[in-house]
Amino acid sequence: MGAGVVGAAVARELSRFDLSCTLLDAGPDIGAGTSKANTALLHTGFDATPGTLEARLVRRGHELLSAYAAQVGIPLARIGALLVAWTPEQRAAFPGIVERAHANGDAATREVGVEELYRREPHLGPGAHGALDIPDEGIVCPFTTPLAYATEAVLNGCELRRGVRVTGVERRSDGGFELQTTRGSIGTRFFVNAAGLYSDELDRLAGHDGFTITPRRGELIVYDKLARPLLNHIVLAVPTGTTKGVLVAPTVFGNLLVGPTAQDIQRKDDTSSTAEGLAYLRAEGKRILPQLGQHEVTAVYVGLRAATEHTDYQLTIHAAEGYACIGGIRSTGLSASLAIAEHVRTELGAAGLELHPKERTATVRMPNIGELSRRPYEQTGRIVCFCERVTLGEIEAALSSTIPPVDLDGLRRRTRVLMGRCQGFYCGARVAALLREGTA
Repeated sequence: MGAGVVGAAVARELSRFDLSCTLLDAGPDIGAGTSKANTALLHTGFDATPGTLEARLVRRGHELLSAYAAQVGIPLARIGALLVAWTPEQRAAFPGIVERAHANGDAATREVGVEELYRREPHLGPGAHGALDIPDEGIVCPFTTPLAYATEAVLNGCELRRGVRVTGVERRSDGGFELQTTRGSIGTRFFVNAAGLYSDELDRLAGHDGFTITPRRGELIVYDKLARPLLNHIVLAVPTGTTKGVLVAPTVFGNLLVGPTAQDIQRKDDTSSTAEGLAYLRAEGKRILPQLGQHEVTAVYVGLRAATEHTDYQLTIHAAEGYACIGGIRSTGLSASLAIAEHVRTELGAAGLELHPKERTATVRMPNIGELSRRPYEQTGRIVCFCERVTLGEIEAALSSTIPPVDLDGLRRRTRVLMGRCQGFYCGARVAALLREGTA
């Protein structure tokens, strides 16, 4: 249950075996919740707490996703990160961060002086006291990644049901589960809870009470593509006990983003931005990159992270029940997704799930929607969205794909249409008509 980046990764992993597998999501599309609204970083796990499940799985996930992205065409670039100290106190934290990074297997993290920092980032604001260089950190497409996982799962025989919410979980006498859903009941021997923000509620329906999700609102600002030359690396903040701070980073789409904020809220569907949050981000962005203030904002978006009262992932396999709960994944889920799936598959196998690899499995090659390699408009095709240079052929291909979009938001994540400067003012009507024709 849950077709975000983690749930889709688990479905992909299990679909490679002779199993009857169904992927459910309450939303209208793959990756339409938390997975679509994050900083889209490929984390190394350098700053994770050593010995935790998160530290291990993020490190392994970085390795797996790097290889998988190259194989299936997910936009990804290891541009490296610089963790900048702006005060003597932040600079004094460097030895501990380096020690932690090395304990997590990231031996490449090293300290660089002020002169080298400004040589590598000449547009950085004044007053920095030095930085840590984390060369293996990168940027990745947050939209193509879960869609690639789910596409591969469906092609391998996994059934996908969108718009289905689980309302009840009953244990059967034979040891399996009967899931009550908004579209009827589903019987299953093994049940994986990857419901993200709602994983705690589903966990309680399954008879457990190990954690509580408190939505953590993260507001982000996307700047115009003309701002992209201002930055060469991801610029990170020195983390505190409660937040990793505000970062400035390039995107695979050719923009710069600033964020996120970190505010615990009550509602799990409240993705509204705040005047205070956006003002804070604009001020921080201008402090870190002064020239950023001269550039236009293209978009604002808000993501809700699945924070819990615990500091580590809440990933528990109840072997006797055949139930796996994946909760509290927070912001590193994109990077760790394939490793989480690998871990769940291994643990379910130990719990009695018979895993016989299929003789042949499907492979996918995803359409390129990033700026890291040639786009279709550079070769041929009629352009529909001029801001993002999206062609009619790309839209038609998305509408006829293995997992077609059902709304404009889904079409946006597959093609970048409506994501540009005008936010659909020019092409919105045409794109909406194409969607209606393609889904009729």
